[in-house]
Formats: sequence, structure tokens, C-alpha cells
Amino acid sequence: MPLVMGVDSSTQSTKVEVRDADSGAVVAAGRAPHPAAQPPCSEQDPRSWWDALVAAVNAADAPPIAAVSVAAQQHGMVLHGAGGEVLRPAKLWNDTESAPEAARMVEELGPASWAAATGSVPVAAFTITTLAWLATREPQVLDRVRAVALPHDHLTFRLTGRLVTDRGDASGTGYYSAAAGRWRPDLLDRFVGAAPWAERLPQVLGPTEAAGTVALAARRDLGWPEGVLVGPGTGDNMAAALGIGLAPGEVCASLGTSGTVFAVSETPTSEPTGTVAGFADASGRHLPLVCTLNATKVTAAFARLLDATEVELGALASASPAGAGGVVVVPYLDGERTPNRPDATGTVVGVRSDVTREQLARAAFEGVVCGLLDGLDALCDQTPLEPTRLALVGGGARSATYRQVTADLSGRTVVVPDSPEQVATGACVQAAAVLHGCPVDEVQGAWSLRAGSTTEPDPDVDAAAIRRAYARARR
Repeated sequence: MPLVMGVDSSTQSTKVEVRDADSGAVVAAGRAPHPAAQPPCSEQDPRSWWDALVAAVNAADAPPIAAVSVAAQQHGMVLHGAGGEVLRPAKLWNDTESAPEAARMVEELGPASWAAATGSVPVAAFTITTLAWLATREPQVLDRVRAVALPHDHLTFRLTGRLVTDRGDASGTGYYSAAAGRWRPDLLDRFVGAAPWAERLPQVLGPTEAAGTVALAARRDLGWPEGVLVGPGTGDNMAAALGIGLAPGEVCASLGTSGTVFAVSETPTSEPTGTVAGFADASGRHLPLVCTLNATKVTAAFARLLDATEVELGALASASPAGAGGVVVVPYLDGERTPNRPDATGTVVGVRSDVTREQLARAAFEGVVCGLLDGLDALCDQTPLEPTRLALVGGGARSATYRQVTADLSGRTVVVPDSPEQVATGACVQAAAVLHGCPVDEVQGAWSLRAGSTTEPDPDVDAAAIRRAYARARR
């Protein structure tokens, strides 16, 4: 019974899951927290990710494993010096300081040209925009850079000593063509500065290509034996798609710190407005995706304001009729990425003197979901999707209120997969595929990952009216 481990290195914590490589049965799990990070300057020391990985592995206390893969938050910029040392804290996916650089890039090249070149239009926190920010603000650091890594690349480097990545995470940098399957160092030369960028970028591995085995230094930290295989790793959204067995044409919404809506597609996407990012996935296909910066942290903020726990906030929201009595929350608390408004703040409209705690709570949930559903509309406009059901993952999927509001406002059956940690599960799928030398689809089928609980929409909810009210408030 060989075992595999999947790692989910997110903004808030590292989670590990150990599964039987043949049956997919969960054997052990562990987690450890990361330091808090908050926009507009959202940074973390990559050493804290490694420390959290070691702590999470120790917490899992699992039997010896045969293979491991790392999934991590996308876009983050990790800079290595000549000896592989980290030169500065990593800028994360929700850092908005590079908004001026993103605007300049889009103005100079044009959104349609960016979409054609890379599948996406840069916004603040894309790796290319943060590199351009660095060139202006910290040129002395840029001069010392010898390798540019993403968070999962860095952890795989710590495990193996090799700088590698996969096409899924690479496609979120702003200098990789998902359609052509190659780096675009010419874009770095143009917008960051001339340098031997091709030598500084990770090797892009195939979906089931091993990065190597765990090196001696990492084995000492983790207490692992020699010979543990390391998969190529991927970004968190790509891993989530693996972890729920998402098939071509199906759609998933993720409610975490941020919100995402994505689908698996056989063909690349090139959407010229930048609303839909044309990412690659971790199976050899593509993953068109819409991302919002504000999701469950919005309801966490309203829980604090209303002196309630997040569970109590859900109960308050469920006690209010749909539509929250006309109260609408536009949830751009820390700027927003879709639409691209990095300097925006949140707005509450429709408040009257008889406003209730229940209405405010309901409006917070509905505002987050309306923002996600705007993304779903954009996704369906750009890809041949007619989903009758919507997979819901992330921490928010554990909330009965989020599940019901999502079903009500989308008019679709919401399916919450049985696996509670879809990103870590997806990394396990990849590790098992590397170990067995088979496509990820075979592992997904053997593990029966598509099973889950369902929530049906309430036919009495006037979803169209609620979404129209949200659209008016947003404008």
C-alpha cells in the first residue's frame, strides 16, 4: 500500500494530506499556519512556508510516503540569488502595489495583444507586474536575481534542489503562453528590463513528470527516507480541479480568502478584456478562470463588525429573507481584481433606519456570491459552457449559508465534493500519477473524487432581482 502526500501551501496555512496511492483512502492530515498578509502590500517570507510544511508533516505523523507534490497560491514572486537564497519577502497574489505597472503594460501593449500572447491581461500581482514594480522600487535587488520562482516552485526547489514548475502555474505569470506552451522572455525584456531571463526561469515539466527525489537537506528537516519522488506541483486552482475530478465543460467555484470560478477546457482561451484568464491546467488541458480578491474574508469582516462568529453570521443571514430587505454589499474591501479596481473599497447601500443585523449579514453573503456569479457569466460568454450544476470548494463551501445562497442566485444545483481539502487532494492525485506513471484521469477515476452532497436552488427566490440590485450598487 504505497502512500502519497499532497501539500496545499495557501495564503493562510500549509495543509498536508496523505492518501493510499491505489484506493485514495485518506491516511493522515496535518496543518500549520502562515504569517498574516494584507493588501496593498501583501508579503510573506518563503522560509515561513517551509517551516509550516515541516510542522504540518510532523502534525500528520504519517507512515513513510513514496511520493509528494506541492500545490500553492498562484502568482507570488519568489526571488533567488546566485546560491539559491531568497533575496526578499515574496509578494503574493493579493498584493496590489504593482497596479500602476499593470496599467502601464496594458496601455502600452493593449489588452487584446496581451491575451493573444499569454492568454491573460496583466493585473496587479501577476508575477510580471511585481517584477516591473521591483525594477522601479528595488533595482538593487533585481540586479542580484538569478532565478524567479512561484511559491510552489520554491517549495519544490527546497525539496529537490531543482528549479522546476508546471504549465498550469506558469500560465499565471504573465510571461508564459498557455496556447504555445513556452516562456515569453521577450515580455520580461520589454517591461522589466533586458536580462538573460531564459536562464532564470524554471524548467516546465509535464503533468506527470517527476521533479526528482527529496534531497538530503530536506530529508533531514522532514525526517523522510531516501527515494521519495517529487511531482511537478501546480497552482492551487489547478490542483483543486484535479482534486474534484473536474471534467471538460464543467465549472467550479472556489470560496476561500479570494474567490475563483474556473472550468476545464480542451482548447486555450484568449479573452481580450482580461476578465477571463486563459490559464493552463495540471492535466494537459486548459483552465479558463475568473478571480475576485474578496470572498470569505468579507463575511469574516462582517462577523467581526456584528460581534458574531462566522457560524453565527450564517445563522443571522439565513434568518433574513433573500434580498436582505434591499441592503446590498459591494464587497471590494481590499481593492478588486475582477473588475480591475485595485484602489476600491467596500460599499453598503440601501440601509434604512430599521436595518437589522440579519439583513446586513445576508447582504454580505449575497454580495460575495454575486461577484462570483458575474465571473461565471463572463466564463460562459467566452467558453462553450452550459453548466446545470456548480461544484463549490474552499472554506466557504463548508458554510450551509454560502451553499444555499450560491444555489439560489445561480439557479443551479450546487455540489460540494466529499473531499474537504480539494487542493491537497489534487496534489495527492498528481503525486500518485507520478508514482504510477499514469495519466491523472486514471487516478481520479480510481479514487471516485466526483462524489459529493448537493444543494438545490429555492424556486421562490427572485435571483434576477437580487442580481440587478447588486449590479446597480456596483455601478
